[in-house]
Amino acid sequence: MSASHLSDLIAIRLNRRTLLGSAGAAAALAIAPGKSEAATGVSFTEISHGVDETHHVAPGHDVQIVLRWGDPIVPGAPAFDPLHQTAAAQAMQFGYNNDFVGYVPLGKDRALLCVNHEYSIGHLMFPGIGVNDRGETRRDLMSADQCAIEQAACGASVVEIARHAGQWHVVQDGPRNRRITTSGTVFEVSGPARGSSRLATTADPAGEQIIGTFGNCAGGITPWGSYLSGEENIDEAFIGTLPAHHREARNHKMMGVPGNQYDWGRHDPRFDIGKEPHEPNRFGWVVEVDALDPSNPPKKRTALGRFKHEGAESVISQDGRLVVYMGDDERFQHLYRFVSRDRVDLHDRKANRDLLDHGTLSVARFDQGGVTWLPLIFGHGPLTPENGFESQADVLIEARHAARLLGATPMDRPEDVQPHPKNGRVYVILTNNNKRQADQVDAANPRAANTNGHIVELVAPHGDHGADHFTWDVLVLCGPPGSGSSWNPATSENGWLSCPDNAVIDPRGRLWISSDQGSKWAASGTADGLWALGTEGPDRARGRMFFRVPIGAEMAGPCFAPDGRTFFASVQHPASDGTRDYAPFGRFSTFDDPATRWPDFHPKLPPRPSLVAITRHDGKEIGI
Repeated sequence: MSASHLSDLIAIRLNRRTLLGSAGAAAALAIAPGKSEAATGVSFTEISHGVDETHHVAPGHDVQIVLRWGDPIVPGAPAFDPLHQTAAAQAMQFGYNNDFVGYVPLGKDRALLCVNHEYSIGHLMFPGIGVNDRGETRRDLMSADQCAIEQAACGASVVEIARHAGQWHVVQDGPRNRRITTSGTVFEVSGPARGSSRLATTADPAGEQIIGTFGNCAGGITPWGSYLSGEENIDEAFIGTLPAHHREARNHKMMGVPGNQYDWGRHDPRFDIGKEPHEPNRFGWVVEVDALDPSNPPKKRTALGRFKHEGAESVISQDGRLVVYMGDDERFQHLYRFVSRDRVDLHDRKANRDLLDHGTLSVARFDQGGVTWLPLIFGHGPLTPENGFESQADVLIEARHAARLLGATPMDRPEDVQPHPKNGRVYVILTNNNKRQADQVDAANPRAANTNGHIVELVAPHGDHGADHFTWDVLVLCGPPGSGSSWNPATSENGWLSCPDNAVIDPRGRLWISSDQGSKWAASGTADGLWALGTEGPDRARGRMFFRVPIGAEMAGPCFAPDGRTFFASVQHPASDGTRDYAPFGRFSTFDDPATRWPDFHPKLPPRPSLVAITRHDGKEIGI
């Protein structure tokens, strides 16, 4: 595509969105596709940008801390004791760095919360560890016991909760409560990669069972009430080296293995690729956990492909099949879709147990004409032995390589991908990409050095999520005014956001976005948080700031209860990111010297990642 043609195409795609305050945008936005403002608008008083030691929510709302890192969640679990932690205790307590939140109803005022625990931060979890001159955990000071605690802190929690007098409480003796960990949970391998020699290890020569899950970022809840969790930054856990000629050398390099962020491999040989070269292939999948039936073993669903999964949100297609949308959260990676072979049975949940083992995984190519879904099928196109693929298992294990050979569009960190349950639209959240050069700009990724991210809206033809071709548009280019952003002119000085991350659609069909700037929040001058974002009519591309997290934290896992009266979300890694740039603190934060002690603010307790429940004072729906 020529530079002039590309410039024209970008102009067409952005013709309804100009910089905040541009007079020309108002008329264009008024004719944007969609329903009336009354159908999509929200009503609350915005909060302001800023950063401090605590959280802030729109006036008229309450914030309840429902679960903190270390809270007991299974019968017999001990109380949290930060100075005397053990792996056995942590495996019975709420894990660290909670991310995705899924809601599985058990009745009007009772539910299961399914919560990811993405990763650990040693210098905020343990006393006496501290950081190096780059603010990284002093891994050389970590003991074998502390590494075991980290593994127990990662994975997932399934927790029963009940509402009494407007407050949510943990049902600690709930029969379905459980922890799923990196070291103590056995997963069945299902789908085309089951039994592949490339999954074989010393402990599992058959390649049929895998111990643990980690890097669990976003996810989804299926129509039959199971819990999907995406394994994302799995490279970080591995150490060691492979010979350059090894069969897995290219594969591991494309996944960033070894990431050398943890020293688990010093104490657990499966995380040393020199000793177990196939172990990384056993992670990077979507896992399915039957939240309602703990007797049903959790599974790694290999038909959905292996990459750095951000989420796995699903919708039922017009012909009754399940469609799962997934992002590969790394710069220049891709957007994926899985369409099941068989139809969902909404009357017999057991009939869906193997639904995710059979179907077609595709990857997206964006062009002027729309989006084309390119199937990843062994033997089709370049996915042949000549390019290193000997089976469908190989295609799925090396989904990144397959997507590149097929000509998929490299995106700006595709994270959450949220299908609207009714109107056929899909919101693709692209967090940022500061590595994109001017000659790498394309229609779907229209900014070089994209530090602020953007959101792309896909439209399935006639609402058919199983179609081969979609249309698309840019919903918003994020960032502050003057950064090349494109907000509705009605957006206030607090309504813009940078680095969108997770998304949720509320029971009335409105879009909400959380942000993750990492340590770069200082560039925007505001902490991460949660925004309502208009998608229809005059409200389209208008942001409104609803919640702000404390210093160093990230907002993740937004999730509504079905009645719209509770908004659950994760406040992840408080006191972590950017604390040296926070003027009142001005240094790296540690367990012994944290930038905030949120949420307890007790001198003997460290900062604790926590799950919050937001409600209105009057008990009504949020945003109405």
